[in-house]
Amino acid sequence: MAKRPAAASGFDQHLFRGCIMKQSLRLEGFPVYAIEIGRDETPYRSVDEIAAYFRALIEAHEYACIVAEFDHVAHTRSLAGGQVADGIRAAKNLVFCFGLTLPDPLALATRPRSIGIAETDDGFVVTFIEAPMPVVNAAMEDWAKGLQGAE
Repeated sequence: MAKRPAAASGFDQHLFRGCIMKQSLRLEGFPVYAIEIGRDETPYRSVDEIAAYFRALIEAHEYACIVAEFDHVAHTRSLAGGQVADGIRAAKNLVFCFGLTLPDPLALATRPRSIGIAETDDGFVVTFIEAPMPVVNAAMEDWAKGLQGAE
């Protein structure tokens, strides 16, 4: 892919199959949040139970809606060359969107949101990419922290 000089708009431009693709860095990159939860720190016993917990919170939220639930381990294992790291027993992504604003077409590239839920030999790992809206990020943090000691 041939690279062209940065355009005045702040995009790098690449020639790809005869089309100009623009590349930009939005929001200084995307920090990933992760919380590791031991089996003795939560009443939830499976990825499915944790996904149901998040689904209920998303469905109850004023601005959020469920898009999909994706079984990452099942998909990866179904591929001829698929590899799942040792120690990952199950892994799903709960895909959802808050949809409070749509400021420009480029925002679509960072949407919808996803919460990753992995079961490991030691417990669970919940991950998500930081949201640009503080209120959205705070909700996801609260939801994840709510897994610890929840009854």
